[in-house]
Amino acid sequence: MKRLRVVVAMSGGVDSAVAAALLVQAGHEVVGMTMRLHGHVDTGLASPERSCCDLRAYNDARRVCDRLEIPHQVVDLSDEFRRDVMDVFASEYFAGRTPNPCVLCNTHLKWEHLWLRAERIQADAVATGHYARVVQADNGHFLARAAFREKDQSYALWGLARDRLAHTLFPLGDLSKSQVRQLARQLDLAVAEKAESQDICFVPDGDYGRFLAHHNPRRAHELQGGNLVDDQGRVVGTHKGIAHFTVGQRRGLGLAAPKPLYVSGIDASTGDVRVGPEQDLYHTALEADGLKWLVEFPDGELECLGAIRYRDAGAPCVVKVKDGVAHVRFYEARRAITPGQCVVFYLGDQVLGGGWIRRAVPGHAVEGS
Repeated sequence: MKRLRVVVAMSGGVDSAVAAALLVQAGHEVVGMTMRLHGHVDTGLASPERSCCDLRAYNDARRVCDRLEIPHQVVDLSDEFRRDVMDVFASEYFAGRTPNPCVLCNTHLKWEHLWLRAERIQADAVATGHYARVVQADNGHFLARAAFREKDQSYALWGLARDRLAHTLFPLGDLSKSQVRQLARQLDLAVAEKAESQDICFVPDGDYGRFLAHHNPRRAHELQGGNLVDDQGRVVGTHKGIAHFTVGQRRGLGLAAPKPLYVSGIDASTGDVRVGPEQDLYHTALEADGLKWLVEFPDGELECLGAIRYRDAGAPCVVKVKDGVAHVRFYEARRAITPGQCVVFYLGDQVLGGGWIRRAVPGHAVEGS
């Protein structure tokens, strides 16, 4: 086996720690890199305890590197993170969409800016603690789901550059979370019992409205309220700001009705949040842009599985691309297709590519459904 110089993106958590340890065990020359993405002064949040990017995380990553006897570097990507992730996150919310910052971070930080740092030290590959796989085939390398579906994170990785796949390592792709924990204990890694971070790292308290108001005070007035309207446009209540809502949401509406009501749409131009019965959440088609493909897109139409949210197994669909927009039709209606989220295309376990959902489209399902 060829000995590689590998940069491991180390967050201070157990997954990246075990990924680094496995590469050391395999005989590679490993360098741990921790990205400084933001400070809590930047986000306006008072408490960093639940973040994956605070000083404690940096120290945990350094302690793991010391234990593994590998070098550790902290690289400041805070300017890039603000521009490529936080600014985009905010602009999407102001546009009435629900963004996915993890995809932005993976695409722009880990496989773009971090790669540039890795190249400066002449690294052969970059590795992370994601649960996914890179598979070598006769015609090159492709991205695939993790072996254990319950932890699969391939949905958030569709934005990787295709030519980077041959130089990307996912050491945890064939492992379960419990196996990773057990390996961390066996290796006496200080983070073996560390809890997972479940929140957006720069909004650890979940108060998106407060973050957005601090991040862009000039537009804060746009978050101060609006009307709840039904599918006929009639005002049925008021709300405290569109940042508190996403398509499919039921809680927090403050409305009394004979049947449960759900958020079915958000109009940023008026501040209206549309509500209706659950049946209003179902659509058979969507449009997506910002496409990136990890395979050659065939002429005409592509039949595959389309996943519309994290941990979605995907549903059969037909994809046609015109003028940079993917027109996706499902065989059966999908619930809560959410603008701002991603649609990711699969063929079996292989990730074909993905894009950003811009709108759910009324219409007919694919014929033959």
